[in-house]
Amino acid sequence: MSLILTPISHGDLCHGNRWEVDDLDLLVERVARVAMGQYRHVSRILNGLNVAAPKGSKVHAENAIQKMQVAKNGDPWQRDGWIFQIISWIAASQQKAGKAVLKPPHIFHAHKGFDGIQLEITDDGQSVIALIIFEDKATDNPRATIREDVWPGIVSMEAGERVAELTHEAAGLLEAQQHVYPGMDIDGAVDRIIWQEARRYRVSITTGNTHKTENARAGLFADYDTTAAGDTLRRQAETMHFDDLRAWMAAFAAQVIIKLEELGNV
Repeated sequence: MSLILTPISHGDLCHGNRWEVDDLDLLVERVARVAMGQYRHVSRILNGLNVAAPKGSKVHAENAIQKMQVAKNGDPWQRDGWIFQIISWIAASQQKAGKAVLKPPHIFHAHKGFDGIQLEITDDGQSVIALIIFEDKATDNPRATIREDVWPGIVSMEAGERVAELTHEAAGLLEAQQHVYPGMDIDGAVDRIIWQEARRYRVSITTGNTHKTENARAGLFADYDTTAAGDTLRRQAETMHFDDLRAWMAAFAAQVIIKLEELGNV
């Protein structure tokens, strides 16, 4: 696997995983293929299918290489955040069990929608158990980001904001999977997401040495239980440690570019 996911539980506060790179070359290739628009191939591989790799093209590779560049103003935040979103999608694809539907990863840096969405489906394929909303943040200040950005966003969704967007996203995902779940009442399944207990959250964030210990990691997600009250299942907390986030992302993006040049014969 490209990532090692180590389960972590912080009692009633939250549950989740620590992510570590297992095979860097494999992670580089999977991010490169997603950047080229080949997420379906990556998804099939992560679902355990033995499928041939699609052909790359020079045009696709060159387009993806542009996305791996730092913005003209020298700010790497959008690029790094997008790379982290792809890694988050890969982690979620590795982790998902049973019948689950993942929204495809974003192909643009500055996408304004949800960072990611996952639908948990009942074993009989008839209805939706839960809708999981992703919050992916690549940051040097994880606690401040969670407190000042993530928690307010979850509070607003708990109050019913963005429910129309969630309904739209869920309907689109289920329609795309109708051949897999032909017996599902899509309208009935989508209606379920308006109920609070059907909505869950998956906060994924980069960490440094400050939050390396278990207690510090728990402190990072302080107030999660009051922000999204209810069963612990509603509160997923994912972390990926970096000694130097920006340096790692710069080196990783450079390796992805080399892989893209190889895949597209640039």
